[in-house]
Amino acid sequence: MSETQLVHDHFNLASFLIPEVALDDVPALWSLVRSRELINTFITLFRGGEEEVFIRLHVLREIGARADQPSWLPEELRRHFSYIDPIKLETVLGRLRGNGLMVYGEAGAYRFSDAGRNAVAAMAMLLRFEDHEDAELGFLTTQLAGMQATGTVTPEVLQHLLAKLNALAASFEDAIASGSEFRILEARSHLSSNVRWLEKGTTVLRGLLVEEEISPETSRIAHAIGLAQSRLARVDAAFQRALNKIESQRVTLGASGVSSSDAAAWLRGLDSRRIAALAEGALGAGPQTQFLAGGHELLDRAESALSEEVRQMEADSSLPSAEQAPENEVPPTEDLSLLVRLAERLVDIPASTPASKLVLGGGFGPASYRLSLLSLLGNEEAQAEGPVANLTQMPYDLLLEDYLVEVMEDEISHISAGNVVRRDTTTMESQS
Repeated sequence: MSETQLVHDHFNLASFLIPEVALDDVPALWSLVRSRELINTFITLFRGGEEEVFIRLHVLREIGARADQPSWLPEELRRHFSYIDPIKLETVLGRLRGNGLMVYGEAGAYRFSDAGRNAVAAMAMLLRFEDHEDAELGFLTTQLAGMQATGTVTPEVLQHLLAKLNALAASFEDAIASGSEFRILEARSHLSSNVRWLEKGTTVLRGLLVEEEISPETSRIAHAIGLAQSRLARVDAAFQRALNKIESQRVTLGASGVSSSDAAAWLRGLDSRRIAALAEGALGAGPQTQFLAGGHELLDRAESALSEEVRQMEADSSLPSAEQAPENEVPPTEDLSLLVRLAERLVDIPASTPASKLVLGGGFGPASYRLSLLSLLGNEEAQAEGPVANLTQMPYDLLLEDYLVEVMEDEISHISAGNVVRRDTTTMESQS
């Protein structure tokens, strides 16, 4: 078939190529052109509307199912397909006959052409796989087994199988990486349903690799397929490890026995309208942002982000200028006047007094400081020195109750009820 012939019958692939390239300069494309008659068979089958394609396939499969009498008279066809509109049936038969899938013989009977029977046989092989099986993997493995049995294995067929195995391995790894229990279970089921094709492929490869007359390219791809199959054989253990990890993190809803996985599976079984109805009123109208930081932290961050002066100060990494160190400067000392006065007030307690009387005075800050000092009374393990140690060794205890008393003065609303009690020396000695 020359380029002149291709252009003459309106098949002008040359128009898709740049002027400097001819069809036979692209071997892969030219091999398709040489198989134009076979490809036209599939074009005839699948051109047009979806309904027309289904009727053509159905008619061809029914005609091919009669092996004892492969020829069909027109009257037999009309009786067999009596459930199809007669006019549309004639249209389908005419299209199949006109495009070379069927031949109308001199005896007035229809029969398959070679191209038509090949097309139906290829479709039958694809349609034989069960729904849960991987039709592509099964078809490629079956094709490889047949070619290996007849000694016609080509690197192209092996490349298709290798690409399929690598795609499967990548999809399984993605399922594991997702951490989704449902995706992992679905991928594991997919692997289990295709174990027989993997085992069949391994058997075919072993037989292929022991052959003496095998090209280096075929051997290289076959070894790569073996590595891909070994990789898939280890995926099941990875599935189990991922499921065990999910199991350890599963949450049970109270004592109901229902787990978070059960709830997720139930939700996955609902349609979008049902889920929307369940979510109605359960979600806020807008985002509800919660900040862990307090107001002053947010203000500091905003100041550093918005103030050009602050950004320049933060970006300045130069060292400060040298200064003369101060001499004879008295180091700062802690103000313990509140502690000293509290200790003086404790000395005047005869037996017991409410803690609130000792704590109040000067506002919230001094009051909270005095209360923290009272909590140190009787703390023999306190590692303190000086005035704090003297306070802890005073013969008093702070006894607090588990309720609050109202104050409502001196910046204090309520305070824990309790008393400061002098220890009974006599009781202490008898106990010791």
